[in-house]
Order: sequence, then C-alpha cells, then structure tokens
Amino acid sequence: MPKRWPGPRYEVRATFRAPLDFVYRWCTDYTPKDARYERDEYDRRILRRSLREVIYEDLSSSKEGWVWSRHVVRLLPPNRWHSDSVGSHRAVSLDYRLSRLPGNRTRLTLKARRRPYGIGTKNPPKTQWERYVAKSWKNFGQALEREYKRVGSKRGRS
Repeated sequence: MPKRWPGPRYEVRATFRAPLDFVYRWCTDYTPKDARYERDEYDRRILRRSLREVIYEDLSSSKEGWVWSRHVVRLLPPNRWHSDSVGSHRAVSLDYRLSRLPGNRTRLTLKARRRPYGIGTKNPPKTQWERYVAKSWKNFGQALEREYKRVGSKRGRS
C-alpha cells in the first residue's frame, strides 16, 4: 500500500495565567459547552470518556453544507494529549504539550498535521489555519483564566 502524503505541519502556541495542573484538567475536560468558550458554533456530543481517552463528535453547518468530525483523544497526563480526528472534510492529527512557565503560567504548544479527507475541500493556507486556531485558543484561554480566578486550583471546568 503506498504511503499517503502526510500534509503540511502546523504549530500554534498559547500562554495561560494558570498553573499546569489546572490547565491540563481544564483543557482535557471536553464538554458540549466548548463551542461557547471558543466563541464558535458547533454542536458537540461526548460519546465516551475514560481516564485515558475521550471520544466526541462535532457538527456544524457551513456555506457548503454540514461539517462533521469525530475526535479520538488520548490523554497522557500530566502535560500531554493527542487527538486524531476524521471528518467530512479533513483528517487531523494533533499533539498538545503543556510547559510550566514562571509566575504560575503555562504554555500550550499544539502541533498538527492535516489532509483532505472524505468529500474534502481545499485546506486553507497554513497561516490562515494557524491564525484561526490561535484565535480559538485565545478565546479558550480567556475562559480558562476566568474559571481559574473563580475556583482556583480545586477543579477543571464546571
């Protein structure tokens, strides 16, 4: 079987004013409310959750019709997780890594590979995708930091 083209590589970073353990719990506590935190419009269904894995589906509409994706997330505590996603338009492989920073802050480094899949449409340019993802993580970060100020290190999202 011939090897498939791996697609371009992407990298996005975000910094949060919260400690690593809180950031990890918050980021890996997938919920149907995530679209609201991200300031996006999609419906999320959590299909399965365990200590080491979360499987969920997202569904949204676009000018071209419905966009569906299924995400299988492998949790690798205390500071990493990996997601493989397949959907109506793309396949994406994402590696997330958290690093401690001075001043009770945490840096997220997200590395991704994408390729068309299924009915597929053209992938957006690399810089456009990275800007979109960085904006999403900025929005997530604002929600994460609000939650950290509200509940402290006691738990992830409510």
